[in-house]
Amino acid sequence: MIDIRNLTKTYGHATALDNLTLNIGSNKIVGLLGENGCGKTTLLRILAGLNQPTTGHVSIDGHKPGQTTKGIVSYLPDIPNLPHRAQVGYIMRYFADFFPDFHAATCQELLDQFRITTTARLNEMSKGQREKVHVALTMSRQAQVYLLDEPISGVDPAARDSTLKAILAAMRPDALMLITTHLVADIEFILDEAIFMRSGQIISTGDVEEIRTRSQQSLNSYFKEVYAS
Repeated sequence: MIDIRNLTKTYGHATALDNLTLNIGSNKIVGLLGENGCGKTTLLRILAGLNQPTTGHVSIDGHKPGQTTKGIVSYLPDIPNLPHRAQVGYIMRYFADFFPDFHAATCQELLDQFRITTTARLNEMSKGQREKVHVALTMSRQAQVYLLDEPISGVDPAARDSTLKAILAAMRPDALMLITTHLVADIEFILDEAIFMRSGQIISTGDVEEIRTRSQQSLNSYFKEVYAS
């Protein structure tokens, strides 16, 4: 589903992604893990068609990221970019107009689970509530690829588990989800595979269950061990 070859992204003299090569299939949830500034967000933005590679090849379902892939990719940015003063219902109608695969009924169900009304305004919500609104909107598309950048970073620890379960329930079963986070302990139970990044490069990849078996520890403990060295 995602094919990346020799991808490099630079900003002036700074290199965000350094000759990165990666291939990811469908029907799985993949954790994109690494320290802050390692290139995770830049990679997702390129896949979402918001940033352009400096060099290299990137394709999603055989298409270069752009107008075509925006119809099959649902992207949740790390910083929500929804109209700050808008009511939730207005944003739902906007998504319905903009994305043919948006299901208002699914969004309403997720909002009900999160106890958020359609008349609520974003500027009256906590950071965690705003993040849940964006999660509900993103997961209400029948996408082939979901790109989630730190989807639970602003959510109260007590609500993270229920938020992740809501994400799982709404995800198309044959889709691919690529999710970045620094909260590995909270999300490792949903991951099929993990990709570890450092300084714009991939340092290792693997099946999560195989990593646990081989290392005899949780993915979170393994993550800490990798980045302690």
